[in-house]
Amino acid sequence: MIRLPGLIDPHVHLREPGATHKEDYDSGTSVALAGGVTLVLAMPNTKPPIFDAATLDLVLDSAKAKARCDYAQFLGAGPDNGDWANHPSLPERSAGLKMYLDSTFGQLRLDDMSLWMPHFQNWPRSLPIVAHSESRSMAAAILFAAIYDRPVHIAHISLKEEVLLIKAAKERGIQVTCEVCPHHLFLTQGDIPAISHGHPGRGEVRPRLATQADVDALWANLDVIDCFATDHAPHTIEEKDSDNPPPGFPGLETILPLLLAAVGEGRLTLDDVLVRMVTNPRRIFNLPEQPETWVEVDEDAAYEIKAAESFTRCGWTPFEGWKVKGRVRKVVLRGRTAFEDGKILVEPGYGKNIRA
Repeated sequence: MIRLPGLIDPHVHLREPGATHKEDYDSGTSVALAGGVTLVLAMPNTKPPIFDAATLDLVLDSAKAKARCDYAQFLGAGPDNGDWANHPSLPERSAGLKMYLDSTFGQLRLDDMSLWMPHFQNWPRSLPIVAHSESRSMAAAILFAAIYDRPVHIAHISLKEEVLLIKAAKERGIQVTCEVCPHHLFLTQGDIPAISHGHPGRGEVRPRLATQADVDALWANLDVIDCFATDHAPHTIEEKDSDNPPPGFPGLETILPLLLAAVGEGRLTLDDVLVRMVTNPRRIFNLPEQPETWVEVDEDAAYEIKAAESFTRCGWTPFEGWKVKGRVRKVVLRGRTAFEDGKILVEPGYGKNIRA
């Protein structure tokens, strides 16, 4: 048995408000605990999106009643809410600012770069800006980091050109950090038929699964990658198998066993995992320590990943049947046993808002 610090996932979608049939703060934080994650940062592209005081209050009230692990909630950057300097208390209550520079619609859509400017100008430097940006828009986000001399964190990179550009930016002193998801480390375009079981929608994710050359480049440049994050994005299996499948994979319960399997294969060290799931997220996102918090893992337990044994409401996983080694046996959160041998032992509302 090995003991790890509580893990941090800085990129999850808990689907609250507006889509709680997929997940909510109760089920999503239960999933986190089962995966050894004791602190999650939730994304704002909900229905309605979280972009002002009223919507932030809405989701935080729900989280206060439901969350079983610790959490913070991102605010979303929109075309009309960049006057953060006039609302100084609002950013301080959030995990940070999420800017969707690709693949989003509605109130968080930023149609041109002039809409980015007030956010870079007015968002507090003590709190992170996270960008969903792919390739060319990622290059533009890095340019903004240089122009405004402020840190930017790039979400879920997936391509060789992206990791090499971030490497070059870091070498020139630009304040950019990044994360990668397990599905972009362990899956390629070629795995979609196996994931799909005849339903191509199960392979839909953003950013899309890439080539083997892209995956190889991520592994070859792990020193450039600051964080491992799941982008836990649950949709029901019925939605994924529909004629209009939404993009996204669940991931909170599978990230640790997948990474531990890679440790067992010599592709990573345990320290590599902890730096990217504890040390760096805490530094980048300005997160407090979690006292008396740890995870006990049976590193010798070998098993197959099965969606039927998961706490998530979505009912499926792209890693169904994968053989892994290392099972979470116990999670202690702030001195209390929160999870043990497959059972959630803390009530809804035990989770703490770390920005409160």
